[in-house]
Amino acid sequence: MAYDNNNIFAKILRGEIPCDKVYESDHALAFKDINPQAPVHCLVIPKGAYESFDDFSANATDAEMADYIRAIGVVAREAGVVESGYRILSNIGKDGHQEVPHLHVHIFGGRPLGWMIKSQEK
Repeated sequence: MAYDNNNIFAKILRGEIPCDKVYESDHALAFKDINPQAPVHCLVIPKGAYESFDDFSANATDAEMADYIRAIGVVAREAGVVESGYRILSNIGKDGHQEVPHLHVHIFGGRPLGWMIKSQEK
C-alpha cells in the first residue's frame, strides 16, 4: 500500500493545517489532540512518511527510530504525567481502528484511565 500524502498528518507536517504543537525534534512532531479523551491527550508522529509501526520498524533509519521513541518520553515528561502514570496507544490497520494512515502514538494521562480493553463474549 502506498503512503497517502494527503492524510491530515502529512498536511500538518507540511504546514497546510495548523496544530497545537507541544514538541518537535529532527524526526518527530507532537501536538495536542483536537478531540481530547483525557486531560492530557497528545499525538506524537514521525516526520517521515510511515503508515504504521510495521512500516516504521521495517523502513525507518536508526536515527528516526531513536528520535521518535525519545520524543514520546519527552512529551510524557513535559506533560507531567510520568509520576501519576499514562497510557500510550497506537491504532494500526482496520482491526486496530486506525483512522489516519500515518503512524501516530496517542499519549493519555491526567486521570485514572481504567482497563485497557474489556473482553467481549462471543
